[in-house]
Amino acid sequence: MECPNCRAEVDPAAVYCSQCGTRIDTAAAPPPAREQTAPASVSSSGREQFKNATATRANDEQDIERPLWSGGYSGRAMAGTWIACAVGSLLAILAAAMFQASGTVWMIVLVAIALAWAFAGLTLLYRKLSIRYELTSQRLIHESGILKRVTDRIEVIDMDDITYEQGIVQRLLNVGTIRIDSSDRSHPQLLMHGIEDVKRVATLIDNARREERVRRGLHIEAV
Repeated sequence: MECPNCRAEVDPAAVYCSQCGTRIDTAAAPPPAREQTAPASVSSSGREQFKNATATRANDEQDIERPLWSGGYSGRAMAGTWIACAVGSLLAILAAAMFQASGTVWMIVLVAIALAWAFAGLTLLYRKLSIRYELTSQRLIHESGILKRVTDRIEVIDMDDITYEQGIVQRLLNVGTIRIDSSDRSHPQLLMHGIEDVKRVATLIDNARREERVRRGLHIEAV
């Protein structure tokens, strides 16, 4: 064995060199281990990932689906029907009176008037019970039917154009029809009849469509 200091040959079992007195057994001792700093770096990286994940989750929670509006068919939309029934009833009664109709003719006139009003009333009742809309920040839900209930959903991001129309009487009563053109296969065009405060509702739908498209665009860029 060779002394690391003076290079003299020494006994392998010796503890000190016989020539220079250098301690032999410490020469082969392994160098002190270096401090491992990698875990701290890994830990720091893990904390950053956790913070990023927390921030992403917070942003996702802000995008939770929110209800914006719900409604159905308004009886005001049938104002034209009620006016037509009233005018038709009055004209029928005046005509029967002018021509001095017999009792049988009067009976027919009264039955016809009753049937017209009953039909209009049943039509209104059916529309109010069978049509329901619900708008959220992400979709428009359309429910129709009484005995058989059908529910359709249109994603607001799939909507291409939202317009509304009103007749003369409907403008006075603040009701109208909203038309939605979309890329949805089941409802490429949806007509929402008898919507009260139609301008405000159409604006809500259009704003929801715009906000959802902006949100989806920002999410894609972030990814």
